[in-house]
Amino acid sequence: MATIRLGDKAPNFTADSSLGSINLYDYLGESWGILFSHPADFTPVCTTELGTAAKFKNEFDKRNVKMLALSVDGAASHAEWIKDINEVQNTEVNFPIIADEDRKVSDLYDMIHPNADSTLTVRSVFIIAPDKTVKLTLTYPASTGRNFHELLRVIDSLQLTAYHKVATPANWEDGQDVVVSPSISTADAKEIFTKGVEEIKPYLRMTPDPTK
Repeated sequence: MATIRLGDKAPNFTADSSLGSINLYDYLGESWGILFSHPADFTPVCTTELGTAAKFKNEFDKRNVKMLALSVDGAASHAEWIKDINEVQNTEVNFPIIADEDRKVSDLYDMIHPNADSTLTVRSVFIIAPDKTVKLTLTYPASTGRNFHELLRVIDSLQLTAYHKVATPANWEDGQDVVVSPSISTADAKEIFTKGVEEIKPYLRMTPDPTK
């Protein structure tokens, strides 16, 4: 199995899910997507994650991001687990959870790391752009739950930098100043970014968020 690198096409697949058969490309359509895997059903950290993801769905919707989870158990198991998630997290799981009993998708996306666990998936995250290229990958150990505020922050950065010649600095949050791309000169930057360009160093130029 090949490791998926940034810029690679996200492998397409069709699989059963908690909401019926899902084809990845059809499901995403022209939207962005976030695919995140879970080691197994009825596990404590995953229960908190999926409940949190459901509560964040409106934020993902605002950003035109469709959510898709995966676990190595079957759709019937997912249905029972979702009841628990809804109860203990006081929410409604409102996105599909892929059933991957045959590990087809897990293998396709290299989600099983034998040195960590030979059967369970790690906590992988893939953010997929509308052109179906992978824009971000993250891998957490099974013991560490994901930070959904950080995932939203990353998506804000990816969407901003996809359409403007900027990058986002450390700890950047939506609306804060951004870095002018090194690929353009300061003179050109001052023409492009009419809100102003601050040259801290010749290679470090800051400008207000061009979308605000």
